[in-house]
Parts: sequence; C-alpha cells; structure tokens
Amino acid sequence: MAEQEEDFSSLPLPDRFAHKNWKVRKEGYEDAAKTFAETPDESHPAFRPFILDSGLWRGAILDSNVAAQQEGVNALCAFLKFGGAQAASRSRSATVTPIVEKGLSSTKAATKQSSVEALLLYVEVEGKADALLEDLLQGLSNKQPKIVAATLGALTALYHAYGVKIIEPKPPLKALPKVFGHADKNVRAEASNLAVELYRWLREAMKTTFWNDLKPVQQQDLEKLFEGVKSEPAPKQDRLLRSQQAAKEAAPAGDDAEADEEEAEEVPEVEAFDLAEPVDVIKKMPSDFHEKLASAKWKDRKETLDEFYEVANTERIQDGHYDEVIQGLAKSMKDANVAVVTVAANCITVLAKGLRKSFAKYRSRILAPILERLKEKKQSVAEALGQALDAVFLSTGLSECLEDILEFLKHKNPQVKSETLGFLIRCLKMTREAPSKPEVKSIADTATKLLAESTEATRAAGAETLGTLMKIMGERQMQQYLEGLDDIRKTKIKEYCDAAVVKAKDKPKPVAPPPKAAPPPQKKMVKKAAPGLKPPVKRASTPQADKPAAPSPQPKSVAGKAIPSKLGSLPKSGLTAPSVGLKKKLAGAGPAPTLQSPRRNISSPGPYEEAPAPKLGRGLAGRPLGKPSTAQSEPPPSSAPPGMTPAERAQFEDLRAEKEHLQRVTEDLRAEKAIFMSQIHELQHQNAQLIEDHTRDVLSIKAKETQLVRARSDAEAAESMVQRQGREMERLKRELNRTVRDHSPPSDDQIYQDGNPNPAPHNPSTERYDSSRSESREVGYQRARGYMGSPSEEKENGGLNGDVGKKEAEMPIMTGELGGGPLAEGRGETGPDGQTVDSWKRAGEVTSRLKARIEMMKAKQGLTRPGG
Repeated sequence: MAEQEEDFSSLPLPDRFAHKNWKVRKEGYEDAAKTFAETPDESHPAFRPFILDSGLWRGAILDSNVAAQQEGVNALCAFLKFGGAQAASRSRSATVTPIVEKGLSSTKAATKQSSVEALLLYVEVEGKADALLEDLLQGLSNKQPKIVAATLGALTALYHAYGVKIIEPKPPLKALPKVFGHADKNVRAEASNLAVELYRWLREAMKTTFWNDLKPVQQQDLEKLFEGVKSEPAPKQDRLLRSQQAAKEAAPAGDDAEADEEEAEEVPEVEAFDLAEPVDVIKKMPSDFHEKLASAKWKDRKETLDEFYEVANTERIQDGHYDEVIQGLAKSMKDANVAVVTVAANCITVLAKGLRKSFAKYRSRILAPILERLKEKKQSVAEALGQALDAVFLSTGLSECLEDILEFLKHKNPQVKSETLGFLIRCLKMTREAPSKPEVKSIADTATKLLAESTEATRAAGAETLGTLMKIMGERQMQQYLEGLDDIRKTKIKEYCDAAVVKAKDKPKPVAPPPKAAPPPQKKMVKKAAPGLKPPVKRASTPQADKPAAPSPQPKSVAGKAIPSKLGSLPKSGLTAPSVGLKKKLAGAGPAPTLQSPRRNISSPGPYEEAPAPKLGRGLAGRPLGKPSTAQSEPPPSSAPPGMTPAERAQFEDLRAEKEHLQRVTEDLRAEKAIFMSQIHELQHQNAQLIEDHTRDVLSIKAKETQLVRARSDAEAAESMVQRQGREMERLKRELNRTVRDHSPPSDDQIYQDGNPNPAPHNPSTERYDSSRSESREVGYQRARGYMGSPSEEKENGGLNGDVGKKEAEMPIMTGELGGGPLAEGRGETGPDGQTVDSWKRAGEVTSRLKARIEMMKAKQGLTRPGG
C-alpha cells in the first residue's frame, strides 16, 4: 500500500483525476484544491493543464463515488476562485450541465452547496451570466423532477446573490408558467420560491410577462406570498463581482461609506418596459388612420384616435417611422372639439411611454402644441395634457425641454403660464440629472420674475419652483438668486424646499489626484539603468523591483545639481578598485542616482539636452556614464521603453494597435459625419423648396377663392338687378294697359256722326260696315290685352328690351285695329253728305295723339330702344 501511495502521489494531477481508483481520484482532487490555493497568481503553470483540458472537470463532477464527487466539486470551486476569468470561460461549457444533472441533485448536502457555490463563482469571475443561464434553463426540461427542482433552487440562489441587474430575469419568467403546471409538488414549491425572489427585485413589473398564463388559483396563492414581500425594503446585491471588488479596493477608504449610501439610494428599478416584448404598432394601426383624422366630422376623428389608442396602449413599442402619426397628433392639439384633444393627448402618452428614448426625436414637433393647448380650463383635458407632457419629458430630459418651457412661461395667457410652471416643477422632481449652472440661472431668473405676478397661483408656483431647485442644488448655490427677495418669500421658498422630493442631487465632480501616473514609469525606467552591472540589476529588479525603487525622489534633485559631484566620485573608486568600489557604491545611496539619472533621459531627454553631460566631469568615469547613456537613450523612443517586462511590452503593443484602430475608426466616423451633414444640407434645401412650393400653392388657392367669392357676389348682384327690372317691367305693363284703356278711341258712331248732326238714312250697306268695324275693333282690343297680360310670353320673349321691341312692333297693329282698319275699309266710301274725308282726318288725329302719348311715356320711363 505504501508503494502504491508513493506512486500515486508522484503522478501528475491530470493522471490522478483520470485514475481508476476512486481513492486516488479523491486524493488528487484534494491536492489540486491545495495547489490552486497556494498559487501566487492566475498565470501559474498549475492551472494550464486544467484550462487546456476541461474534460477533467467534467469527469470530476460526474464521479461515480459520492465522496470523490464532493472533493471534485470543491476542487472546481478552488480552480474558479484562484484561476481567474480564463479558467471560468474555458471550463464553463463542460461543467454546468454535469453540475445540473449530478451536482445540484446529489444526495449529500455538501455537494449541493459546493455545486451552487461553483455556479456563483462562474458569475462572480466572468461578470455576466447569459451563457450560464442558458445552460441552467435546459435543466427545467429534464424528465426527473428532482433535477428540475434543484435547478429552480439554484436560480433562486443566483438571483438572491446578484439580483436582476446582473442576471437577466426575462428567460426564467417566461419559463415559470410551465414549471407551475408541473405534476411534482416540490417543483411547484421551488417555482413559487423563485417567483417570490424575482418579485423582491421586480415588484409588479414581472406580472406583465407570465401572470396571464397562470391559473386563477395559482395567482391567488402567489398574491398571498407577495404580501409578505411588499413590506420589505428594497433588496441589495449580496455578492460582488470581481470587477466590483477591484473597484471597491481601488477606491479611497473615506469613500466607502459614501459609495454604500449611493448604492442604497440608487437601487436598480426594473420596469415592465424592460421585460416586455416590443410590439409593431405601425402594422396594427388602422389603415385609414390619416384619412379619418383629416375628416370634417369630429366623431370620425375621435373614432380613429380611439382605435390607435387601443393598438398603442402596450408596455413596449417597436421603433419605426411615426412622423406622420406625430404630425397628425400635433394637428389634433388644435382641434375645436375637446374630446378629440383628450384622446389625442392619451395617444401621445402611450406612444411616448412605449417608445421611451426613441420618442426623443419627435419632441420638437409635439411639445409646443401641447403647451399651447394648456389654455383649456376643463379639468379632464388639462389632466390628459399633463400626462402627455410628463411622458414626453421622461423620454427626453430636462435640458431638451427647458427651452420650450421657458418660452411658454412668457405666454400672455395666465392659464398656460400656470400649467407650464406645474410641468416645470414636475420635471425638476422627476429628473435624475442636476441641471447645469446656465440652466439653473435661467430657471431661477424666470421663477423670480413670476413671484411678482398678479395671480396667487402663479406666485405660489414660482416659489415652489425655486424651492424644488434649491432642494437639488443646495442652499449655498441658490443664495445668489434670492438676495433681492423679502423674508416672507424666502420663508415660503424654504418651506417648499423642505417638502420637495427629488431624485437628482448636485454633486461636485471629484478632482483627480495629480501624482498618480508619474511614479510607475520612473520605477520601471530605473530597473535597467546600470550600464556597468546589467546582469545583477536585471535579475534582482525584474521580480520585485517596485518596492526598493518606490522611495526614489532623489533622481529629481540629483538631475539638476548633484550629478557633477557624483560623477566626480565615480572615477576615483572606479580606477582604484572597480569591482569593490562599484559594489559598495551600488549598495549605498551615492551612486544609485548616478545610475538612474541617465535612465531619465530615456523617457524625457529634453532636460538633459539643455545641460550637456560631457562638460559636467572629466576622466574615465565621465565617458561611459555620459556618452553611452545618450547613445542608449536615442533608439528606444521609437519603440517600447526598455524597462518593460515582456508582458508589459505586449500590452504596450496592444495599446498602440488599439490606438491606431481607434484613430482609423475616428477618421471613418468623421467621413461618415461629413456624408451625413451633406445629406442633411441637401434635405434642408429640398425642404425649403417644398415649403416654397407649398406657399405658392396656398397663395394660388387663396387667389382662386377670392375670384370665386367675387364671381358669386357679381352673380347675386345681377340676379337682384334682373328681379328689380322684372318688377319694373310689370309696373310698366300695368301703366301701359291703364293708358290704353284711358285713351281708347270713341265709338265709330260718335266719330262719324260728330261732323254730321243729321243722321243718314237707313242703309243696309252701312249696317254691314258698322258691324264689320265693331268686330275688328273687338279683335284688336283682345290682342292688346292678351299680349300685355301673359307673363309666360314675357319670359319667352327674353327680358326688358325684347318686350319693349315687341310693344313697339305691335303698336301699329293696335292702332290700325283701333282706327286704321275701319278707316281703311271706308276710304273708298262716301257718305251722302260728302263728309267721309272729315271723318278720316279726325280718326288720324286721334291716332297720332295716342302714339305721341305712348312715345312720351316711353321717353319718360327711359325705355326707348337704343338707336331709336
């Protein structure tokens, strides 16, 4: 047995890991853990075999012997603890799955604990848990319930130690509904524990991911478990990452308490937005959204806005081109119907909350219309507008919104001014970054002017603004803005300051200590400075040269004045006994600066060029110390400094390559910026042209509208004139009819008997003449009355001038019928007394008088035909 033990202990550790005897493997695991703990750093050769062959750890975790398995997991923990990031990244893919299958579900409690510790070390060393979480979640689909339960327990331990800021909570949340429906009660119990642990960090935001997929009974049970967590304070990260540990150690001792206070105040808030999946609203919004939004009916506009609100009312919205939507919503802010304005404000709120930072590019187009609409006094509309303003602010910041806010604080409407002040106060309370000094000055000056307003509400809001700003910046910085105020106002501002609850605090920027980077390069340059004793100085200074070289402020004083004296002392000791003298002076404090001072020429040759070294001393000692130092100091500046170790030299080359890469990237970005700027100028030019075209079109449309209005007015005037002329025509017709009746000729018996008092004897031919004359007279009267009494013929004959012409054309007929017809018949007749000629003359005189009267009436009324 002793020989076997000696042989086993002499075997390399990888061979002992793969040995058939479980005792040998167990002892190998134990020796490996001790070896790892004794290594000075992560680059020790003891880690290399296990980094190159990660299958050794897989075999250790899957060891068939329970005792050996426990020691194998302990050895893995030591390997991760002392091996660093490379050890963790190389071994993770081969160890996480065996840990889930064998380590977490082991029958020994120590093995379970060590397995969980290994998982925690992976997160601690690597600083992230994405790949580890992916391998762990595969254990939730295992057929064995104990493995599923153990995996859930490990997830609970990981989130309890590191929180949701380091480990992404979305994948486990999506898997919770499946494990809650598991048949094993232990699995469901571990799922409840994981849900409670996630609720400690996420609160109500976690419910948006999986809550609707649970049964009502499960929801009630979880609500009961959540009640005990709600009263607990905000959780903190129990275990620090390696990067966090290094930052904490590097921080000064006095800053530890402040850092703890900052961590206690700034607990990472995970919202439902961070856990939700983005929704493409553009594809789901109504296809006729823009057409209905431009409708003349307010019900159509409100209906389409309601539909868009239902689609956009989600936790997270996928970024896209919402320019036309924002333009329509901004136009809806000017709508005359308050219901449309309210729904449009709600749409802006959900859109800004769903897009968050992606909504910032639309701020300049939507903020001013909302602020302008604050003149609305209806409470429901004012609340909707206030929520929209808050959502827009959360997507941008105080600096972006401040210019518009200060502009609207000068508004002439007191309602707009008061509501804008309220928005500014809310912005100061919600912002997480303190405003800059110019912003503080502009806010304070504006609020101070508002203290003299006529309305009490505006004065109180101005005082609250100053108080909130004082809470952020401190009383000391705000004293300069309160000097001209009376004590009453100062007291009121102080009360508002005490009552304000803000999230931002003005903190002075820490001043970096100046002696930070100067000592390390000097120490490294000193290491290879001995020209006469290179081997001993090299060997002794490379491993631990930092400590003896630390107290070396002497080269600074020696470089200026002490060099001549020490160069003069070197020739004496160097010529008599070089071997003994140099050793003594290297051990003392005298020659050390002389050996280091030429090394200063490597990093900064300027001062030594001003004071030439050959003139400082003479002799043999001056030549090797002066000239060789200048010869050695010239070539290194082109490459890495000679005092670096190979690792530092490689790091130096990497930094140089990274610098060159960054320079190339910077040049590319500048070229890309120039291209973008040219595109911006081109787009601005196109925009100016479009604006000019639009203005021209608007002016032409207005000109056409003006012409149309004038044409309508002319048409109305012509129509009124036609009606007036029609009425005048009717009046003239009535007058003409009356005139015809008044001046109708007397009966034929009177006309022909007027000059002959003696009646003629009865004659049958005379009776026939009288009857025919009376009939013709009746026909003439009927024609005249029929023409003057029918309005339909007046319309058909076309207007005033046509009627007048018609009358003038018919007048000879009427006169002929009245007098000329019978007279024509009697022209050839002669009475017995020879009085036929007298009767004819008398009838002609009557007819001429009648015509003259008619012409006089026409001239009097202005109805004579043109050219007549």
